[in-house]
Amino acid sequence: MATPGQWIAGARPRTLPNAIVPVMVGTGVAIGENGFNWWRAIVALLVALSLQIGVNYANDYSDGIRGTDDQRVGPMRLVGSRAATPQQVLAAALGSFALAAVLGLTLVLATRAWWILLVGAAAIAAGWFYTGGKTPYGYRALGEISVFTFFGVVPVVGTAYVQTEHLSWAALVASIPVGLLSCSMLVVNNLRDVGTDGQAGKRTLAVVLGAARTRTLYATCLIVPFVIALAMLPIAPLAAAAVLAAPLAITPVKTVLHGAVGPALIGVLQQTGKLQLAYGLLFTLGLAITL
Repeated sequence: MATPGQWIAGARPRTLPNAIVPVMVGTGVAIGENGFNWWRAIVALLVALSLQIGVNYANDYSDGIRGTDDQRVGPMRLVGSRAATPQQVLAAALGSFALAAVLGLTLVLATRAWWILLVGAAAIAAGWFYTGGKTPYGYRALGEISVFTFFGVVPVVGTAYVQTEHLSWAALVASIPVGLLSCSMLVVNNLRDVGTDGQAGKRTLAVVLGAARTRTLYATCLIVPFVIALAMLPIAPLAAAAVLAAPLAITPVKTVLHGAVGPALIGVLQQTGKLQLAYGLLFTLGLAITL
């Protein structure tokens, strides 16, 4: 039986900025457009956190029963380490997805935007089929596209929408750097596991591109968000404040580009999460404060 600490580790808390930052930024857009609604923002955050945790447990379950995690270098996996049974981890994943669905339904009822049901169902399906099912798309180098969409565009635009009840170009543009930073977490994670994933038949984008190109992709995912923040000067001048987080990108980018492998990349994942949070906070404040 897994301990509470092991369940928390299995939820992979270092990935939670992927859920927090998009909701922050979407809320910043809503504040800037005078549409802030505190309880809808909180529910949107809980939905995003539930989805992220659900995805993490679902990946743990699916990779574990396939044996992909048997030689894993990174953080512990509950099934792969035999700390919990596959059935227990599956139940945790489905429970997290169910919680996200129930919370999301409250936003649907509040906004009466029934199309959100389809978006929510797509998000849950994307979380499950990343490594689940007979033909998981995460094994076919499509993981980054899904992360960009469901941990970038959808939560930023969706969070802004459920508060303002209209679609915003500012939210759409702001979702691009958020999506790229979320992708950077997956990119460095897959770079760390590129050797074992390839041997297990898991064709992530890192396996397809090779380590050298994946390192360049990681650096790009961290640099472009700062370019976009500066490019938003005409519509949100203070959004450029996100550039103040740039020093936090130096160490992880240098570490990755200088060829770090295996366990050395675990620290990069943590550094990337800190950068993501700092960028998100500054970007949110810049979007919220209008001149």
